[in-house]
Amino acid sequence: MPEKLNIIESTACPLPVENIDTDQIIPARFLKATKREGFGENLFRDWRYNADGSTREDFVLNHKKYSGKILVAGRNFGCGSSREHAAWAIYDYGFSVVVSSFFADIFRNNSLNNGLLPVQVSDSFLQILLTAIQAEPETEIRIDLEKQTISIGETGQSESFGISSFKKLCLMNGYDDIDFLVSLKDEIHVFEEKTGRC
Repeated sequence: MPEKLNIIESTACPLPVENIDTDQIIPARFLKATKREGFGENLFRDWRYNADGSTREDFVLNHKKYSGKILVAGRNFGCGSSREHAAWAIYDYGFSVVVSSFFADIFRNNSLNNGLLPVQVSDSFLQILLTAIQAEPETEIRIDLEKQTISIGETGQSESFGISSFKKLCLMNGYDDIDFLVSLKDEIHVFEEKTGRC
């Protein structure tokens, strides 16, 4: 069952690269497993490591100064092939939220189905976020899912974001689609009794 999300207050990792596709997020050679666990170690594998397996010190996830549950990325995040493993890898690495100014539809849906919150902001607010984080890695970002707002701790600058009411309910309760149906079993039973469809 996914973690319940409501208010997320965390530092963030900035990745100001546009058009990050699913093969960059989790390369195809790591897609053999069918369980969701274990993909985080290969998140952005070809960007995090050199061909000989040594760590690339210039990549943001390898910088000790950046950490947190929020990944702030460039526009058009998650484009490319349909790959649920991309959402699995980001979630398994430890991120609860990805912020971008545009998400590929399939990636957005896969994220919402797997407990990962995609927060879409305007291009201008994305630049404000990236600038703040890069200038001060300890900058706290606050995301209030119930109010559907994202704000920068020190400055208070904020913006609203959209999300479907159904997926919002699921994320706030830690439900996947099946958990949601199970949560309605009492109401379903009452309906069946009233309509004689037991």
